[in-house]
Amino acid sequence: MPGRNIQFGLYGARGTKGSHAVAQKLDQLAGGIVTPVTEKRGFLARVRYLTRSGRQKEAAHRAGLDVKPRTIKAWLSGKGKPSKKSVEAVDRAYREVRRANVARHLKERLNREGRGTRVEIHPLDQSGVPQPRKRDIPTVEYRHLNVRRWDNIVDAWEAGDEGALDDAWIDVIEDLGSQWGQYEYVTNVGFSA
Repeated sequence: MPGRNIQFGLYGARGTKGSHAVAQKLDQLAGGIVTPVTEKRGFLARVRYLTRSGRQKEAAHRAGLDVKPRTIKAWLSGKGKPSKKSVEAVDRAYREVRRANVARHLKERLNREGRGTRVEIHPLDQSGVPQPRKRDIPTVEYRHLNVRRWDNIVDAWEAGDEGALDDAWIDVIEDLGSQWGQYEYVTNVGFSA
């Protein structure tokens, strides 16, 4: 039943919220630096990305990166070692700035001038659920639909607003008809742009 999955996984079902899977896919489509921030190379690449222009520096500051220029200079020259808090701040700012930089482009690619993008929705994994509590297999199947309006989804993803992203995703899966609640939690959501 839609919105009733308060104790999801209680009987052994596995999956993730559909909106969370969409956010992961959008992060993947946004691309960016793949080396982990915990490695020196990944950290320095993120710092360079955030400081390569005045616009980037302002965006990083708005995203919460409040570091003095001499500290950044020390990091880049290898004379300074960042604290754990600084590493987390750089990573958070990088994600926010990267999302803001690619959001408009992603909307254009996903909306495709009103034609939309085909989305594949893979249902939750019931292999760990005892037989009497398992949903009937034919009713929970792989589904696909064409999403024509991505603006609300991408805007919520860009802002990092999980509640708004969840609401926007629910608006999309309601197009599945009366079964939409069975796809509130999924194993995967796939689409390309």
